[in-house]
Amino acid sequence: MAEGYQLGHTALSSLPLQMLLYFNVIFLPFWSLSEAIMLELKFSLLSLYYQCLLVAAYVTIVGAESARLFLGYIGNLQEKVPELAGFLLLSFVIEMPVLLFILTDHQVIQMPLEMAVHGILLCFLTSEIMAASFALKEMAKYLARQFYLMQFEGLSGRVRHQEFCVGEPSTCPSYR
Repeated sequence: MAEGYQLGHTALSSLPLQMLLYFNVIFLPFWSLSEAIMLELKFSLLSLYYQCLLVAAYVTIVGAESARLFLGYIGNLQEKVPELAGFLLLSFVIEMPVLLFILTDHQVIQMPLEMAVHGILLCFLTSEIMAASFALKEMAKYLARQFYLMQFEGLSGRVRHQEFCVGEPSTCPSYR
């Protein structure tokens, strides 16, 4: 038996999410390279406002994508709810709006390669959001069930509130 696993441990990691994250990690350098080339080709044709806006958008996407993929890996493989929730928040709040802005703004010069790689990244993003939301729901349900069992059925390792009270029991507010 592998170290660190108990008999009867249920694996909560999502295989579809892990596969999407793996392929997205492989795709990220190609996306970054193609975006750098496309930005270089159209940079002089854009106004100063859009030059600054697109550079900021691409830097934001690369930073958010790196952090997002890291949190997705940690949250999924180690079955950690906060990291997986952070992955979903970065996806919804930061990356999706910036990517949709780049895809839909008409004053940004759209090149065919750019549209293709943005489309692939958008497919990855939406698929990962769906897979991560299902995985997060299952993890949260399982952990809530484990907490319930530990709390009410008296499994070993249960810590009672009175054990945290220092000094006399009369000083603990919930002891009364």
